[in-house]
Amino acid sequence: MQLSEVSAQQKLACPACGGEAQWHPTKKALICAYCGTESPYEVKDSGEIVEHDLVAALQAIPQSARGWQDQKRAVKCQHCQAISVFSGAHQAKACDFCGSSSLVPFEETGDIIRPESLLPFAVDAPGAREKVRQWYGSRFWAPNNLNRKALTDTLKGVYLPYWTFDAEVGAGYTAEGGERYKNHKGETQIRWFPVSGHVQNFFDDTLVCGSKGVHPHLVQAVEPFPTTSEALKPYDPGYLSGWTVERYQLDLVAAAERGRARMVDAIRQLCARDIRADTHRNLRVDPTFQRQTFKHVLLPIWLVGYRYGTRDYQVVVNGSTGQVAGEYPKSWVKITLAIIAALIVLFIVMSLEGH
Repeated sequence: MQLSEVSAQQKLACPACGGEAQWHPTKKALICAYCGTESPYEVKDSGEIVEHDLVAALQAIPQSARGWQDQKRAVKCQHCQAISVFSGAHQAKACDFCGSSSLVPFEETGDIIRPESLLPFAVDAPGAREKVRQWYGSRFWAPNNLNRKALTDTLKGVYLPYWTFDAEVGAGYTAEGGERYKNHKGETQIRWFPVSGHVQNFFDDTLVCGSKGVHPHLVQAVEPFPTTSEALKPYDPGYLSGWTVERYQLDLVAAAERGRARMVDAIRQLCARDIRADTHRNLRVDPTFQRQTFKHVLLPIWLVGYRYGTRDYQVVVNGSTGQVAGEYPKSWVKITLAIIAALIVLFIVMSLEGH
């Protein structure tokens, strides 16, 4: 397997003040966060997005496909265990994922598989903030002061590590099908009979997130991301300038197992739907996998992490589609008032029925 070489040694600095320039997704240009200077930069917009053979990769991944090959710094959060990677000029004072200041340097071993492609941000920071504010406003059970306690000023743009898996999956199955009928007493009973069959399905870009910084249920709630070859861009340092990248902590072996398990669950559901009966039981599925390939990609999210009371909460915005998912504290005052109101209504109804 040959993965493309990535070179990002150039320092993407502002030509006016020397500060680190950040890639602006809507203007498609580098903008200095300090003086606002817009710098021309041509990102690499051509090149083939390669699907790599999974079996060959698991047997041997060449050293040339490992490491960032870039001047990067990495820190690990001792609170949420996320590993953040950014350019050497960037100084992290707090974790982008949980807000903790308990950051320690993380020494790369060089074994990391480089991403070859990424999905650029399509939603900019003002748009993401507005979506988060609307999401907050729609949470009826949230405390009234949540907007003040969980400020969108903590919004961070982060590239998450993802693995995508393709496979042609065929599965033979056996089960007992059941047909419902009425007996002479009018009772519903089931007549069981043996069934068998075969289903075939091609799974394209089954997503497995390698992040530890974002809560898994939130990541899944904002999926899917467009990961076609038309949507993805070959890796270019310009896209990541000024942004934080999370290093994957779910390696290729573990990710492949998780992706395979998701495919098995899906093919099992297809087998169940293939059974021509009112119901079924004792379903046994024997899947086989062919044409297994994978990609390692970086996908964009906007993240708000905040602490309310003694708990940490996150709100996630898909940086491509704008889909929002999040966590929020519940107001015990509102819940208590709702219970009291429900009890009053119940008491009135029972009193009316009594009369």
